[in-house]
Amino acid sequence: MCGIFGVFNSKEAASDTFYGLYALQHRGQEAAGIVVADYEESKKRAVFRFQKDFGLVSEIFSDEDFEKLTGRAAIGHNRYSTSGSAKLRQNIQPFSVNYKSGHLALAHNGTFTNARQLRSDLREKGVIFQATSDSELVLHLAARSTAKKPEEQIFDALSQIQGAYSIVILTDTQLIAARDPYGVRPLSLGIKKQSDSNADCTFVLASETCAFDIISAEYVREVEPGEIMIIDRMAVKTQEPRSLYLPKSQKRARCIFEFVYFSRPDSIIFNESVDKVRRKLGKNLAIESKIKPAEDENYLTVISVPDSSNTAALGFVTESNKHNVPARMELGLIRNHYVGRTFIHPGAESRELKVRSKYNIVRGVLKNRRIIVVDDSIVRGTTSKMLVKLLKEAQPKEIHLHISSPQIISPCFYGMDFPTRDQLIASMLESENDKIRKYLDVDSLTYLSHEGLLNSVPKHEDEESSYCTACFSGSYPIAINGANTDKYENDD
Repeated sequence: MCGIFGVFNSKEAASDTFYGLYALQHRGQEAAGIVVADYEESKKRAVFRFQKDFGLVSEIFSDEDFEKLTGRAAIGHNRYSTSGSAKLRQNIQPFSVNYKSGHLALAHNGTFTNARQLRSDLREKGVIFQATSDSELVLHLAARSTAKKPEEQIFDALSQIQGAYSIVILTDTQLIAARDPYGVRPLSLGIKKQSDSNADCTFVLASETCAFDIISAEYVREVEPGEIMIIDRMAVKTQEPRSLYLPKSQKRARCIFEFVYFSRPDSIIFNESVDKVRRKLGKNLAIESKIKPAEDENYLTVISVPDSSNTAALGFVTESNKHNVPARMELGLIRNHYVGRTFIHPGAESRELKVRSKYNIVRGVLKNRRIIVVDDSIVRGTTSKMLVKLLKEAQPKEIHLHISSPQIISPCFYGMDFPTRDQLIASMLESENDKIRKYLDVDSLTYLSHEGLLNSVPKHEDEESSYCTACFSGSYPIAINGANTDKYENDD
């Protein structure tokens, strides 16, 4: 999980990064940070300034901070921990170090599957770690590289790392972006051109393109899987970054759950509109649904679990009506937008307590009706069970739960906070729909099929295994190497 942002050649680099992180707040709410590089033409090394803390972006940064965060290049990070302690201040990114070749600052989204082995090997060589996050490994590996240039040192470091990563790195003179060869996590390039056609441009990088919109930057393209993109003063003048490439993987493993839930619907990821894919998920769910209006009903009453399911519910209603199954979308649940996403609040107890404060029911819409509830996924089942309990307070006749993705049966080792297998409801109840239905206390439960899921996303005919569906299938495209989904508090 996590959101990353970078900007190069901006008079307001810190401010741009703040607004970029603000747009990416949904990707992590534990902590946030910004590192700014203030460089001068006459000096080889820049001055690095930073501000980071626990909390939301809007809570961490003040006007006084921006007066101090001067410089024309910056990177930022929103944190949701899937590796390393959520409570350790040293784990808040971006990480920043001063080493033999100058400064390095790094912000990372993803998980290294060989992190424990690399950490053990480096510890044996005398390396002292400041954090328990796997992201710190890149800095240590780059610092130990015998290559001369920072981009070559980063190439050496990433050549030793396995797993899922999208990374932005700030050096004294460069902004560097990198994605793993499988392309698991999204990362995009944007540009801000000046009104004067001869003026130098500003480059921006972000996990999702919604971060470009807020600062009026234009989407250019995604950073390619295995690409190490280098943005420097020459790139600004030519409006074309240069790139190095890690050894090519024949497979791609784009995280399909980014489309299902995690990314904002107004973003483009993996070169596709999230909104477009979610509508297809809802349409395919409607095609597979067996629910029809009852004799005393004029139409199906469909409600979404806001906000991530809104688009899928719209697709469901559109497709139902297309096939002569009358359906109407209603606002049966109202979301309090001042409460964060329940899924990305660490800790089961906190997640349960957040549900009632996050949602409220519209009794007039639900009372004495058969309702179709469209949701994007069920992970632990805790939130779904509490939502059903809340909906029943409005006294509907029946509740039919429709999920716009298949059952989640396996934990994620590539950066999503899916827990160990014994905490996943589908795994705990042996993937038996009726057992899950009874646990959730609904009248029927329908999951989108695996085929329906794959039919909803863009096809990449020239690539083998274009998407990672490990959480739905149990088939892991990248070697796990003994990785686990526990957030470890120390190095043991």
